Amino acid sequence: MTTSSPSSSLYIGLMSGTSLDGVDGVLADFGNNAIRTIEAAFLPFPAALRAELMALQANGDNEIEREAIAAKGLAQSYAACVDALVAHAAGPVAAVAVHGQTIRHRPELGFTRQTNNPSLLAELTGIDVIADFRSRDIAAGGQGAPLVPAFHAAAFGKPGTTRVVVNIGGIGNISVLHGDGRVSGYDTGPGNVLLDGWIGRHQGKQYDEDGAWGASGRVDEALLAALLDEPYFHQPAPKSTGRDLFHLAWLDARLARMPVQAPGLAPADVQATLVALTSRTIARAILDEGVAVDAVYVCGGGACNGALLRSLAAALGGKVPVESTAALGIAPNRVEALAFAWLGYRFNQRQPGNMPAVTGAKGLRVLGALYPA
Repeated sequence: MTTSSPSSSLYIGLMSGTSLDGVDGVLADFGNNAIRTIEAAFLPFPAALRAELMALQANGDNEIEREAIAAKGLAQSYAACVDALVAHAAGPVAAVAVHGQTIRHRPELGFTRQTNNPSLLAELTGIDVIADFRSRDIAAGGQGAPLVPAFHAAAFGKPGTTRVVVNIGGIGNISVLHGDGRVSGYDTGPGNVLLDGWIGRHQGKQYDEDGAWGASGRVDEALLAALLDEPYFHQPAPKSTGRDLFHLAWLDARLARMPVQAPGLAPADVQATLVALTSRTIARAILDEGVAVDAVYVCGGGACNGALLRSLAAALGGKVPVESTAALGIAPNRVEALAFAWLGYRFNQRQPGNMPAVTGAKGLRVLGALYPA
């Protein structure tokens, strides 16, 4: 067990996202108003925990008890990730900032639910824990998402240069960092969630490595048009989404309405079409901003999907450079965990972490809740 020190500039950020693959963690130093990653770690979820967290995404029996048990297992996975990171800390860590695992996101009903057991995590680590980052923004009338644009602006913004940071996790979202300091953005729709689900069904894999399977198929424009007809894509911002809307049953319903085609729509063709769905919805969101973009930087698991990045570049007309955030000094698989470490730092400084222009909240709010060691 370690000792927590609120005056320390060292923070640990933990993120387990919509893809449900495991825990991404970073040890960061925010001393002297800098943003510096010291170490990163990834721990895959045990198979049983992943299956239960996936099952909790939908209504089921005995949900309250099942969620509580899953939250205990989740905290144990988080603690193991913390243990892997604190070994690299030169001094005490101020706090562990943990997102939790989203199992419901219904801002239109006034709530979001990230299952978690921050009290247990504080007991297991001996470090202050900051959690529940989204609820305050929703209480203030916001979407509670995306929360990363404020961090993107702090880490990647450059005066006089308009950059777009695209996070492609299970869900895709954009942060448009305008050259004049303004920030806009929202959830664009599916990122990897449908891609991962479809390859899981047909090949038993958790993801399509480098997008190779998707690249082997052809885009079916009729299916793509049916998918793009989803009302969410036409709603004005601010808006956010998740597995509550985009899941395999959503895809199956649209496939069922497709006319019979000869020689038939192969599973790889559906995968290729899902790549196009993700890339075109992201590109549309960027182009709809109506500003000249200097470059697009991608983070999240989607940054490792070469087919998806090529599709995004093509959807942008081939005129905007598309590369990973590694070009700006932060590896794409570290950005979200680092963002929540930064939000924990902002909480301890009693500084706001949301962006009302992005989430639609009534104003700036300090995000999070403290669970002292």
